[in-house]
Amino acid sequence: MKTKLLLTTIFAATLMTSCYTEVIVEDDFIDAPVYNTSQVLQSYDLWYVDINATTGNGEVPFLQRAFTVSFERGTFYANNNIVGIGKTGNGFGIDVGYYNTVRGSVDINHDIDGEWFLDVFAVSGNTIELYDARSDTSYYLKGYQVSNFDYDMLFYENIHYFLQEYNAWEKSYTSLEGALNEFDNENFLQFNPNNFRSSIDQVGTPLVNLQWDFEGDYSVYDTADDEMLKTLTLDYRSSSNDYFELYVINESTIELYHPRSRTVYEFRGKGYQEYLKAGKGAVEKKRKKTSNPIMNVKRSRDI
Repeated sequence: MKTKLLLTTIFAATLMTSCYTEVIVEDDFIDAPVYNTSQVLQSYDLWYVDINATTGNGEVPFLQRAFTVSFERGTFYANNNIVGIGKTGNGFGIDVGYYNTVRGSVDINHDIDGEWFLDVFAVSGNTIELYDARSDTSYYLKGYQVSNFDYDMLFYENIHYFLQEYNAWEKSYTSLEGALNEFDNENFLQFNPNNFRSSIDQVGTPLVNLQWDFEGDYSVYDTADDEMLKTLTLDYRSSSNDYFELYVINESTIELYHPRSRTVYEFRGKGYQEYLKAGKGAVEKKRKKTSNPIMNVKRSRDI
């Protein structure tokens, strides 16, 4: 379990500048409870939940599903979706509960997950730790202002969640250029946390009437020396793999470029799943620690 070191004066100057102080003993950081928790939590508009930095074997459900959270005069906000990020709630996301602070801790009452009492520690720079003593689990949050938050970075770092936020992707465009190939016949794609499915049903078919003809595994890759290029592989269980360069046109349209045939496809999202305060999606959607594998390829699509 974590042991608090109570500091009564070290944060006085800190709060005047919205910075945090590191306490170092023999090159190890000593986490210290925030002296004026409310001021610190409100010193940044957005707190990005660095899910890969989480420690412990438990979880705080509403932090596990959020990309960012905000503390604004007693109201607790969260961005749980990639779609709409930066616009929903003027960038803060949606109202998901309320909070109160005491010295070194925050008491959050979440609309779905109920009441959680979390210790707050200053770590360094713009980073704080929220610690759940019940499960001995820590979440690390990085503070940003809305005006300088890199929404594109968040979008591309979590692009696999974006693919899952629609019930299906419907083909809306196929280029005239390019060799004929089997993927020409596939008009719908669906991305789930553990697999993908595809359908050759006619464009315009209602989602509830779709027949899924193929399924398999998929992977999203980062690419060396090109932060904005993602690649996608579809591993069909009944046939060979397909490889695409993946581009995001807007929050409802993606482009898949098929280098082997030199064909460009566009797909539009259908059946947007908004993770709000209630419902199956809000309860079950969770972020997990992840690191996209690196693919050593060069961009072949001219854009």
